[in-house]
Formats: sequence, structure tokens, C-alpha cells
Amino acid sequence: MSETSEPVFGNVHEYSVSELSAAVKRSIEDGFGFVRVRGELGRVSRPQSGHVYLDLKDERAVLSGVIWKGNAARLKIAPEQGMEVVATGRLTTFPGQSRYQIVIDSLEPAGVGALMALFEERKKKLAAEGLFDAEKKKPLPYLPRVIGVVTSPSGAVIRDILHRLRDRFPSHVLLWPTVVQGRGAEAKIAEAIDGLNRLGGDAGPPRPDVIIVARGGGSLEDLWCFNEEAPARAAARSAIPVISAVGHETDTTLIDYAADRRAPTPTAAAEMATPVRSELYAEILGKERRLLSASQQGLERRRVAVQSASRGLGRAEDLLGPSAQRLDRASDRLRSGLRSRVDRASGRLAAARLTPAALSTRLRENDRRLREAYARFRVTRQTALDARSVKLSGVAVRLPAALRVVTARSAVQLAKMRLPTATLSSRVGDAAERLEQTVSRLAHTPDRVFNRRQDALAHISAMLASLSYERVLQRGFVLVRGPDGGLFASASEGADGAPVTLQFADGHRDATLGAAPSLTTRDASGTPKSAEERPKLP
Repeated sequence: MSETSEPVFGNVHEYSVSELSAAVKRSIEDGFGFVRVRGELGRVSRPQSGHVYLDLKDERAVLSGVIWKGNAARLKIAPEQGMEVVATGRLTTFPGQSRYQIVIDSLEPAGVGALMALFEERKKKLAAEGLFDAEKKKPLPYLPRVIGVVTSPSGAVIRDILHRLRDRFPSHVLLWPTVVQGRGAEAKIAEAIDGLNRLGGDAGPPRPDVIIVARGGGSLEDLWCFNEEAPARAAARSAIPVISAVGHETDTTLIDYAADRRAPTPTAAAEMATPVRSELYAEILGKERRLLSASQQGLERRRVAVQSASRGLGRAEDLLGPSAQRLDRASDRLRSGLRSRVDRASGRLAAARLTPAALSTRLRENDRRLREAYARFRVTRQTALDARSVKLSGVAVRLPAALRVVTARSAVQLAKMRLPTATLSSRVGDAAERLEQTVSRLAHTPDRVFNRRQDALAHISAMLASLSYERVLQRGFVLVRGPDGGLFASASEGADGAPVTLQFADGHRDATLGAAPSLTTRDASGTPKSAEERPKLP
């Protein structure tokens, strides 16, 4: 009879799960402490912790990988799905899920071909969105006042740009410092372009007229931040024209396609943004010379035309001579006519011998005529008023009978017209009131007219009295009259021994020029007084 025998493992060590996992972990880390793995990126995950989790795969296998936060910030390129890369790191295990993974220290593209393939893929994507369309390109300003530059403040690029601008056309440069290489540089570049577009407030820096995004030369990996979507999209949406000057002439990035103009070098970008000042001076001087030449030629043509036209007009003396002669003759006649007019007026004035007595007589005569006219007017007015009163009395006598007849007729008409009797009575009362007002105004009109005329006469008399020479005599002055009554205006008019009359404000006195006179006193009317009434001379 056979018996079943059990296997005996008395000399085999027994592990716990944790011990076995730790042993496997040590074995893998010891055997693969430094490895380089080439593969295609599959799943790429970026949680909020900052770590990057990804899969490396080929045709037959998949390897999980992780990039810790510190290493992820130092990567030159951002890992994307489908990118062929070479990962450098170490293998380890994750006991919690019984799997192994690679902890990646550095990640780089698997050759230039992989980066170029990614570049072409992004280029096709952005071109399909219309970011590279030629009709969206903005023209560069001819003379920019402010030039914005996005580059590193410590590199040679900004010095080259400033040196070139100083040689060609000195302009105000506004530098927005930023990093131009490494992880996160693409976000800083896009932020700089957007920030320059937001400038232009009252208190801040001026808004640039053109933006230059510049960087020096480098490898494809060094320039890869300019191949990211963020800088290209920022350049495409910029309201300010953008000039890209990244790398050397042979280097091409995505921002070159999105910018409005591409410069092969930063120095060429400065030349593209500004003209040459000396050339502008030369052009301005040339235009000035052409303008002066054209002006001189135009003036010369007009001078020749004026001279040609003046030959057909004749001489100015022939045209103005007869008129000047007529003017001279008219001036002579006017001078003689004015002299004759003055002489005739002087003769009439001398013949009239206007004296205060004559003026007083004329005023008394005018006052007499005015009073007579007023008396006649009062008689005529009274006569007219009496006649009107007689007529009104007759009318008043006939008015009741006429009113009865009219009232009867009106009553018949009102009965036909169906109008109230009170309307007619009101109209008759209004007419009577207007008649009384008219008679009252007519009675007071002559008095008002006479008062106005009397006031005007008093005003004229007061003015005459204020202008009369008698007011001057009352202040102590004396008039000297000759034998014929004429006035002496100077001491040379009368000869010695000639009799004169001295007129004072209260009378006249006779005197003799050049001798002690025997005075004869006259009253205000000129009548001599008696010898007893004459004053004694001292």
C-alpha cells in the first residue's frame, strides 16, 4: 500500500509581504540605479501638487514614470502625449500597488526630429486657427516714439538694440524684463506682451508704438519656449505691432509666424523699427530745395505774366493824370468858395450887429406873439366848444325821441334776431362814455400845448442868460467901446485921446484913452446922469 508523502521546506526562508516587497525594491534599485530609457510619452498627468506622472511606452510594453516637483520645474520642454523622449533616472517600486516605475531626473526629446515633429504639429494647429493669416498682420509705424522690448535685461541683446537705435534714430525704449529660456519662460513672455498692450494710462509709462521680442542664438531646446503656444497667441492678439527677433537668421520659431514682422537678428529688428536719421535729414533737405526751387519758378512765371499784362495797360500817369488835374481844380474852387462864403457870412454878421438889446427885443417880440397866439387860440377854442355844446344840446334834445325810435326799431330787429335788449343798452352806454372822455381830453389839450411852449421858451431864455456876456460883467470885467459902439479887442486899436465908453454890469462911463478923463456917468440904459449925481474922482 502506497502512502502520499508531503514536501518538506524546512530550509526555505519565509518572508512577509512587506519584507518581500522591500527585498524586491532593493534588488531593483541596486541593479537599475541609473538608467536611460527611450520611448513615447503616453498618459501625462499634472496634479495640483506639482508632480508629473506619465507613461513611457513602445510597441510591446508600458513603463510608469514620475517626475517630482523640483525636477519638473527645471525641465527644458514640457512633456506632452505622443512626444518621443529619452528619460534619465532610476527604477524603483511602488509597494502599495505591486508595480515598478522610473523616477525621472531629466527628460529631453529623442533627437531633433522629435522636436521638429512637435513643432510642425503645433504650426499646423495654429495655422488652422488663423493666427498666421497675412491679412491680420499690422503695419509698422514709420516713426515710433516709444519702442517696447521684451528680453532678458542682463543679456547682450538689449545692448545691441540700444546701440543700433542710438546710431540710426534715438528713440525712447521701454524694457519689459523677462526670462527667455527654460521652464515657465513661455508664460513670462506672453505676460510681457500682454502687459505692454495694457499700458497707456495717465499715471503710468507710455504705451509703445511697436514691440520687439528678442533673444540671442542657441540650440533648439534653448529656443523651445518661443515654440510654445502661449507666446505665439500673445503676439497674434497684440494690438501693437510685434517684431520677432529670436535666435539667428536660420532659427525659426512659432512666434516668428504669429508676429507682424520677423527680423533675422535683434539688431535687424532695431533697424526694421526705425528709419535712418541721416537719410531723413537728407530727404527733408532735398524736399526743401525742391520746394524752394518750385516756389522761385512759380514766382518768376507770375512776375513775367504780370509784366506782360502791364504792357497792355498803359502808363499809370496817362490813366491818373486827368483825374488828378480835375481834383486839383476842384480843390482850388473849393478853397475860394469857402473863403467867399466866410466873407459873406462875416459881412452879414457885422451888418446885423447882434447886441443884448436886440436879443431882448427879439425875445419880447416872440413872447408877445406867443401870448397873442394863445389868446386867439383860447377864443377859437371857446368858440368851437360853444358850437359843439350847441350841437350837443340839440342832439340831447333830439336824442330821447331818436332813442325811442331806434329802440323801437331795435326791439323789432332784436325780436327778429332774438338778441337780448340789455346788449343794445350796454353798447349805447359805452358810446356815451367814450364821447365824454373825448370831450374831456379836447378841453385840456390847449392848456397842455401852451404849457409845453412856455416851458421851452423859459429853457431858451435861461440858456441865453447863461451864455450872455452880462454874466461876465457881473464878475468884474469891463467892455471898452469906441465912438461907433464897436468893441476894442486890444490896446493898439484906439489912439491916444480917443473917447471910449466903459460898460460895467450896472452902467456905462465915458473915458479918454491916454489922458485923465472927465467921467460922464450913464445908467443901465445908457442915459447920462446929472453933474450932481456924478461920482467924484479921488
